[in-house]
Amino acid sequence: MKLYHHPLSGHSHRARLFLSLLGVPHDLVEVDLAQRAHKAPGYLRINPFGQVPALDDAGTIVTDSNAIMVYLARKLGKTEWLPSSPLAEARIQKWLSVAAGQIAYGPAAARLITVFGADFRPEEVIQRAHGVLALIEAQLSSQAFIAAAQPTIADVALYSYIARAPEGHVDLSAYPQVRDWLARIEALPGFVDFQRTPAGLEA
Repeated sequence: MKLYHHPLSGHSHRARLFLSLLGVPHDLVEVDLAQRAHKAPGYLRINPFGQVPALDDAGTIVTDSNAIMVYLARKLGKTEWLPSSPLAEARIQKWLSVAAGQIAYGPAAARLITVFGADFRPEEVIQRAHGVLALIEAQLSSQAFIAAAQPTIADVALYSYIARAPEGHVDLSAYPQVRDWLARIEALPGFVDFQRTPAGLEA
């Protein structure tokens, strides 16, 4: 398998982390976002949305980080990561939606300001980040992982941007359950770190 990625993209890290947790051999192809390689015609033939990551599985192209995780879990029969029962799958899907919604427009957007110079209103996205972190803190108060007793793709979907939230001036000190959960993810066999950036609270 081949993963088109960028090392500072949380979406890319999400896909790379899941590949590594599964122990799937893969090649990494870095897409130079600064040089707008993701908008070049060659890459747009791979992903017409012009985004990373994209997975090439022997010619089968899958784009979108959450879709990549679903594809890998289903193709490889990893039901521990994506159960097939309706309720268990629904619980995971809810958190995938959170990752694509409140996380993307909260901690991820806050980090985009400091790391990539994105034009968002810091006070708005930081407030949104704390709103979703409070919900995740409450969810983790009664269980070790976000959607089940064991880690699932829901945890992988949430991890990267929460782990690097301080780079966007989002302080995690008020969320002990979240911090403990991050440590549990980082202790999983096959974990790969998300490249750190000296920005925000990490500057």
